[in-house]
Amino acid sequence: MTTKTTWPLVRVLRDRNAGIYLSGVVVSGFGTSALWLVSGVWVKDLTGSDGLAALCMLAMWLPALAGPLLGTLADRGRRKPLLIGVNLLLGAFLLALLGVDAPGDLWLLYAVLFVYGAAGVVADAAESALVATAVDRSLLGDFNGLRMTATEGMKLLAPLAGAGLYAAYGGASVALLDAATFVLATGLYAALRVREDKPARTRDGRRWRTAEGVRHLWAHPVLRPLVLAGGATMLCAGLNGAMVYAVVDGLGRSPAYAGVLYAVQGAGSVAVGLVSGPALRHLGARRFAAWGIVLLALAVALRAVPSDPVALVCSAAIGAGLPAVLIATLTSVQRATPGVLLGRVTATAHTLVYTPNVVGLAAGAALVELVSHRLVLVALGVALLVTAAPLCAPPAGAEAVPHR
Repeated sequence: MTTKTTWPLVRVLRDRNAGIYLSGVVVSGFGTSALWLVSGVWVKDLTGSDGLAALCMLAMWLPALAGPLLGTLADRGRRKPLLIGVNLLLGAFLLALLGVDAPGDLWLLYAVLFVYGAAGVVADAAESALVATAVDRSLLGDFNGLRMTATEGMKLLAPLAGAGLYAAYGGASVALLDAATFVLATGLYAALRVREDKPARTRDGRRWRTAEGVRHLWAHPVLRPLVLAGGATMLCAGLNGAMVYAVVDGLGRSPAYAGVLYAVQGAGSVAVGLVSGPALRHLGARRFAAWGIVLLALAVALRAVPSDPVALVCSAAIGAGLPAVLIATLTSVQRATPGVLLGRVTATAHTLVYTPNVVGLAAGAALVELVSHRLVLVALGVALLVTAAPLCAPPAGAEAVPHR
């Protein structure tokens, strides 16, 4: 069987570096997803405050605003040692949570989560740059799709495991689990066989180096529309996410039914990750992203229909449509960015794409109290169709779709 007809999962796993790296993503993603859920529950149990529990998410997301600056760290040296160091740092830092057992200790939890978020921005930038070096370029689309599949799969499994571990042994046990996953991921990343040249030292100031990532994204005819569409899509996704409990109320279900909708959405994301590589090769990044946004638009608008079957189908379609623009953008950044810029460009792209999601969640939380959620969902569907339209036309220069 030729490489072209081999199932993408097999193609990626046959590549030693891709398989090792993907294993590292699964391991560390499991610990991160478990801690993400448990941290809020931990604070809620200690204080009884929903607001203080919500600050856990803010503490982890806040460093993303400094993504363009933090991303420069991934371009100042070899990425593999940096990635190993960041994972070891996080593993050691999480041990500080063993001392959190009273409301007066919450500052320590927030501090650890803030460092966790900042280190995650650096690690994501280093990972993206390292993958572009360690993995065959023809496998990048397949790999990023499978990475999405692995990440979403962990989001389905890890919170349940983390919640069970927390209920039995407390928050410190989940912190230990997360620390152990970072140590294990460190060993996997150390096993990568990649040759990296040490970046040449420049006399440019930090502000100039940070701005280079922004300039590269803005000037590139393929990356700029993808990043802008990604940010607009994630803004709408945040608004849509804030409507989930209103949708559940409209179905006449209890709030716990939202968990079913999220699980179905996760299953959709797992599925699209398996086919993203062939889809990128067949459609190109722009059209793949556009079709994903169109699918998302239709699913979001149809959530206004108060029907269980429709709600389940729409949740699966949202899970399948939303990752398309994210996978297309990341793969395009890896392919179209010089290696010396890849860390800061990746971090800048992540900030521009993912930060609007937090803004959308906050705005949606206020909007759902003022306006009918059905009206908001239909409006979001229209806005997403408008977002997809510019991606349907080819850029000034024809987009090259690499083939093996």
